Formats: sequence, C-alpha cells, structure tokens
Amino acid sequence: MFTGLIQGQGTLLAVRPSGGGMVFAVEADFELSDPEEGESIACNGVCLTAKNISGRRFEVDVSPESLSRTNLGKLAVGMKMNLERALRLSDRLGGHIVSGHIDATSKVLERKPEGDFVRFTFSVPTGLGRYIIEKGSITINGISLTVNHCDERSFSVSIIPHTLMVTTLGPLKQGDTVNIEVDLIGKYVEKLLLSKDHEPVSSESKINPAFLAEHGFLK
Repeated sequence: MFTGLIQGQGTLLAVRPSGGGMVFAVEADFELSDPEEGESIACNGVCLTAKNISGRRFEVDVSPESLSRTNLGKLAVGMKMNLERALRLSDRLGGHIVSGHIDATSKVLERKPEGDFVRFTFSVPTGLGRYIIEKGSITINGISLTVNHCDERSFSVSIIPHTLMVTTLGPLKQGDTVNIEVDLIGKYVEKLLLSKDHEPVSSESKINPAFLAEHGFLK
C-alpha cells in the first residue's frame, strides 16, 4: 500500500528478459534506508517486489501483465521512473490510499503552462470515467493528484512547481503515455452496490422479552 507521495526517481540501468516478463535493474536517487529483500516499491505507480538490493540499486521482476497494462514496457535504459517505498502504519497519509495496481494507461492530450504551474489534460481510459470525479483523487505515474475538471473524454490536473521538479511529470509532453490508478474506494463502493449475492441485514433485534426470560433476566 502506498500514498502517492513520490520519494524520488529511479534510473533504469539494465533490462533483461525473464520467463516471459522482464527484470529491471534500477538505481534510486535517494538512500534506501533499512532495505528489505522482497519489500514493495512502486515504480511509476506499479507495485513491484525489490530484490538484490545493494545501496541505492535494486532489481524488480516485471510480469507480462504489468508490461501489457502499464507504461513500463515503453521504458528504455537511462529513462527515469517515479519511486515510492511501501507505506508504514506510522507514516503520514499525505496523499490518498494507493494500491499500486494500475487500471490502465492514458495519453497526455495537452500541456498548458499557467505561471509556475502546469495544467495537464489526459484522455479518460475506457471504462474508468465513472471513477474520475471533480476534486477527487487519482494516481498518475504513482503520483497522488487532485482532479480539477473531468468529462466523458478527458480530465485535467494542475501540477505544482515542486512536483514538476522532483517527478517525471516535469518533462512530460503531449502524446506521452502515463499509468492511471483510479480511487480504490470508489471501485469497492460500486462493487457493493451492484452485488446481488448479499443478503439483506435484518433490522429486527433478537433481544426481546422471550430472550431475556430464557437467559434469566426476567421472571
């Protein structure tokens, strides 16, 4: 589980095929304090398992599913990705609840400077429009962002100077592909509302005079 607050960037050092997927060798631009083999690290928002950790370097296995549904398959050696280590229960939840499970990819439709800020407009991936709401949360390349505007075909976010400087959104341009994870809570709520398998919960209390008498509270 993650928050969508990026800790730094990683450089893709090497790529090699493995079992139908790929193994990425990555170097972070920040210290991996207390590293643990097998810990989760979000790479461009994709939850991956770190192994062979040495200093700032580590490797991750990228499955065929992740290669087909995210932008990781488009990365080349030397390119950057956003990194976030898994959330500790004692950490501040400064972004929102992010699972690291990418729903789809999206294209940059427009990049528009607004003073020191930049407004990006992205295409709405097929089937995800109902989860994207104005002033709601969305994750783009692992970054927790607030939706400024949305309609059936597009949505926009405003990026502050700090985020432009410390993440891969800085050099992002029209036509580039990003990873999208919609708000997890919305998907669970929809599932519960549409489910036909649940039984209605009875509002009638089982505590009645007969129950009280049976258990010695009434004589």
